[in-house]
Amino acid sequence: MNYSKRIVCLANSRRPSGRYVAGRELLEGGYGGWIRPVSARPLGEISLEERRYESGMEPQILDTIEIPMIGTVPHIHRTENHMIDAAYYWMKKGALTWPDLADLAERPRSLWGNGDSTRHGMNDRMDQTLASQFGNSILLIEPEFLNIHVHTEVGMLENPRRRVRADFWYEGTRYNFIVTDPLAEQVFLALDADEYPLKNVYLCLSLSEAFGGDRCCHKLVEAIIGDQPLCDSVQHML
Repeated sequence: MNYSKRIVCLANSRRPSGRYVAGRELLEGGYGGWIRPVSARPLGEISLEERRYESGMEPQILDTIEIPMIGTVPHIHRTENHMIDAAYYWMKKGALTWPDLADLAERPRSLWGNGDSTRHGMNDRMDQTLASQFGNSILLIEPEFLNIHVHTEVGMLENPRRRVRADFWYEGTRYNFIVTDPLAEQVFLALDADEYPLKNVYLCLSLSEAFGGDRCCHKLVEAIIGDQPLCDSVQHML
């Protein structure tokens, strides 16, 4: 271990063989920049064994966590990457509360630019060359008029799959991003195909690396953080 970073966990999103965790650094006088712990695997995903505490529990959104690191490993626009030291456990140091997020929310004028959309999304992708002009790949925002869409989508090269999307407005522009928050997926995929409005939430967003043959980076919702558990919010709608 060369050093450690203490972060407030704001994303713990799914990946095919692990998770991506991200958060803002906790400093003596407040909050620092974004940090994304990554592994030595080609895609950098964090395994269950690597991310859990010594007690066996997994990190939760708003946990404050101390993570042993080896070094910084920025890659194109994903400048927040730090390589973990997998020989050490992560340590929970406490937790923030939902009202604390007001001090962490960011207000960019747009979400990595606009104008390029996937078949089912809206302003949800961009060419890797354009993405490389940005110096960040994670944001925490407070959206306007958020609806969660649960629908079956048919891709160009895959079978139909039910998807959870966040359809929202921000700074006068409409966005529609895939949700990779596993807790949100668990709640909403259990429901009928429909649209479900949510209020009093923050979204943790990320700009992915390019994947597939189109050399596009995709914009994702990695966490939906509400003033109450999502399952409770959904119960009030039904």
